[in-house]
Parts: sequence; structure tokens; C-alpha cells
Amino acid sequence: MKVRPPAFHRGFASNVRFALGAVREQKLRSALTILGIVVGVTTVMAMVAIVTGFNNNIIGNLQAFGANRIEVQKYDDRFGPGGPQSDEERRRKNLTIEDAEVLRQLIPEATVSILCGYFDAVIHVKNGDREANSPYIIGADEFYPTGTAYNVDRGRYFTPAEVKHSALVVVLGAEIPEAIFPREDPIGKDITVEGLRYRVVGVLEKKGAQFGFSPDNKVVLPYGSFERQFDFRVKRDGVNLNIVPKRTEDLDAVIEKVVAALRARRKVRFDQPNDFAVVTPDQLISQFRAITGGITGAMVFVALISLLIGGVGVMNIMLVSVTQRTREIGIRRAVGALRRDVISQFLVEAVTLSTIGGAVGVVLGLLITATVKAAVPALPAAIPLWSPLVGLLVSMGVGVFFGAYPAVKASRLDPIEALRWE
Repeated sequence: MKVRPPAFHRGFASNVRFALGAVREQKLRSALTILGIVVGVTTVMAMVAIVTGFNNNIIGNLQAFGANRIEVQKYDDRFGPGGPQSDEERRRKNLTIEDAEVLRQLIPEATVSILCGYFDAVIHVKNGDREANSPYIIGADEFYPTGTAYNVDRGRYFTPAEVKHSALVVVLGAEIPEAIFPREDPIGKDITVEGLRYRVVGVLEKKGAQFGFSPDNKVVLPYGSFERQFDFRVKRDGVNLNIVPKRTEDLDAVIEKVVAALRARRKVRFDQPNDFAVVTPDQLISQFRAITGGITGAMVFVALISLLIGGVGVMNIMLVSVTQRTREIGIRRAVGALRRDVISQFLVEAVTLSTIGGAVGVVLGLLITATVKAAVPALPAAIPLWSPLVGLLVSMGVGVFFGAYPAVKASRLDPIEALRWE
């Protein structure tokens, strides 16, 4: 025996068909009505995809240099406006290699490396007539690969003896050989850094562009060699200390020991803040997420305004539909339709209309995401699985919310008066 579907399901299906028919008959009016919903859902989809991809890229880049790395430096490191060097920060005492030696003795469960960089000047690095493209220079000790999670791709890193005796040797970032040794192995060859000759002993692995600059476009010197050639930079900024616990679970304990030891060495009173910065990837990630969260919030607000406009359009078109179909409503009520049947009819039509807008918005959001991903490979835009579903649910919710008033108004029409309507 064939089971007949419940009357509600038959009514729902017929209401959906009627709504789709109305959309086909009034294409322009329907398109203008759902435009706000399309814009709102598209905006949310595109922004979520771009911000998610940007977050994943930045977080991956930060963690590529060691997820459990602790960096101690003179200046605070932050995202956003204001710059890294306030007047108070410039008055701080420099961190020194003696600080690093003390920390190595006090914290044997961690590796401590020193680093000093020269980033804000044009440095001439040459191999004969070929010159690197505006690289930056770093002075470091033998623990630099561990402290920054950098592996050597070719050749080797500095030996402790080379660091101790300030040997004229260099390790190159991955981009430097591409520029000045395009068709030969740089290992064992000589280059000049600001006219001073160095022997290439190694090339670091490639990390890729990050934060608008390339960490692969650098030359690493033994710290003593860097200090001898760029002593003014060391005197101005001191060194940074990169500290990596040998066990990840010791991270918090190591931070406490580092802070206590440096506060004691620098004679910071108990009621004063640190006169140095302690930065971990997690802190930078939190700061970055706070910034992108604000941007996302602003874009969601714009999207909500678009959805509000679209919802008002849905309500208006449904009110017009109620007026145009007053006689039809009267006939339905006269032959036994209940108020809830009329409400269901108009709510289904409103939800169908808004869902079409949501579906179009989702498709456009996916297309925009694919376009951004193809055009900007460095920004791997990615749509979370929940995003399209939320877009459709929100658009359906707009239809329910803004379709409720016209539906209730239609259900309250007096059947006798409605039948007299011309």
C-alpha cells in the first residue's frame, strides 16, 4: 500500500514551487530584492576566507622559526601602529653576550643563542660584478640554527672556533646564491660584504617571504666579525637572545628563570616593569589575531547592514505579494485553510527567496576565494567548512525574521473582506 505524504509536506513543496515560479515571473524585482543578501553573504564568505588564509600563513611563518622559541630583546615586538621603538625603549640598557653566558650557566635545560642584525641600510654584498638585492646582515654565534629553527641546506654552519676567533666566514640565506652565484656552487667561494672579503661555508634552507620581507635574503656572520665591522650597530641596539628549551614542557619555567635572572642582573626593582622584552610566537600570534579579529568584525558589521537591507527588501516584496493575492487568501480561508497554513505559505516563500540570495552569495564567495588564491599565492585564502553552511543558515534566518510580519498580516485578513477584494 502506497503511503501518502503528510499534507504539511505537500503544502511545503507546493509553496516552494510557487515561490520559484514568482521569482521566474518577476526576475528583476526578485534580483533587486535579494541583492542585499547576496552582498552580505558574499562579503562574509570572502572575508572569512581571506582572513583565515592570512592567519594560517602568518601563524605558520611564526612557528617555522620555532614554536617554543623565546626571544629576549631590547625593544618590544608587536603588530600594529606605534612602531617597535618608543622613547622608553630606546633608553633601556642593551642586552649583551655576557647576559647570554649567565643564562647558559643558570638554565642548562635551554639553548641560548645571540643575534644582532643590521636591517635598515643598503648593504653591498658582491661576488665580482654580481651584487645581491638589498640583503640584511646578521651576527650570530654557533647556536643560531637551534635558536631560530634554521637548518643548513648546503655546506655547514660556523664552528665554535670560528665564532671565538671572529673568522672571516659567512653563511648565506637561500636567496643570496640565486643572485650572485646563479650557475655555480657558492661553498668555498669568496664574497665581499661592504668591501671586506669573506669565505662562504654554508647556505641556509629556504623559509619563504614573511611579513613583507624575505628572511632568506640575508648574510650571517660570526658575531665577533659582525661586531668588528658594524660596531656602531652593536653599541646602539645590543644583541637579541634566542632561547629554546630542550623540552617543550619547560617553556614557562624557562621564561620565569630568564626574567628573574635578567631583572637581577639589570637591577630592576620589584615594583618596576621589565626593561627588556620577552617575546614568544604565541604572543605574536595572539596580537595578530586581535588585529585580524577587529578587521573581521568591521567587515561582518558591513555584511550585517547588507543583510538588513536585503531583509527589508524581502519584507517589502512579501507585503506587496500579500496585497496582490488578497482574494487568493480569502478563497483559501473560505475552503478551510487555517491561519497557520497561510503563515506557512508566506514564510516558505520568504525563506525561499532569501535562500536563493544566500546560495548566490556562497557561490560568489567561493569564486572570489579561488580568484584571490590564484592571484596571490602568498595569501592562501581558505574557506572553513562551516562558512558556506553558516551563510545559508543566516540567509534563511533573514527570510524567517523579515517574512514573519507579512505572513502574520496575511493570516489575519478577514475571509469575507478578502473575497470582496478586486
